[in-house]
Amino acid sequence: MFKVKKRTLLLIAGIVWLIAGFNVARLGIISYKLIDPEWYLYILSLVIFLLFGRMFFKMSRKHTKRIVRYEEYRPFWNFFDCKAYMIMAFMMGGGIALRSSGLVSDFFIAFFYTGLGCALGLAGVIFIKNYVSYEKILEREFA
Repeated sequence: MFKVKKRTLLLIAGIVWLIAGFNVARLGIISYKLIDPEWYLYILSLVIFLLFGRMFFKMSRKHTKRIVRYEEYRPFWNFFDCKAYMIMAFMMGGGIALRSSGLVSDFFIAFFYTGLGCALGLAGVIFIKNYVSYEKILEREFA
């Protein structure tokens, strides 16, 4: 009943990552508006984007390979494996707790969340690209 084609899992992953990236980046941009940003904060956002972007790029390749190897129909929540869900829950819980605790300033949230959110969004774009170019991925994976 809740099963979708394995190709659709790539689209679901892309949408989930885009939504997450948008929301996290939005919090960072709001924090930029609350402070008087110095030029170097934009550089720090770029550094965070590059660091997390590299990690999320590797992660999207790993999950795409896993999804392509599935049988044709899978439950829609199989766009992640158990480990990925646990990491996501830890990151979300940690981020919410950190922000609501007041332990980090808007200064930190501005550059960190903006860079992280853009990297999350990029992962979403990669998953959607993989959904669109699914046939090429199949050829490469099973050639």
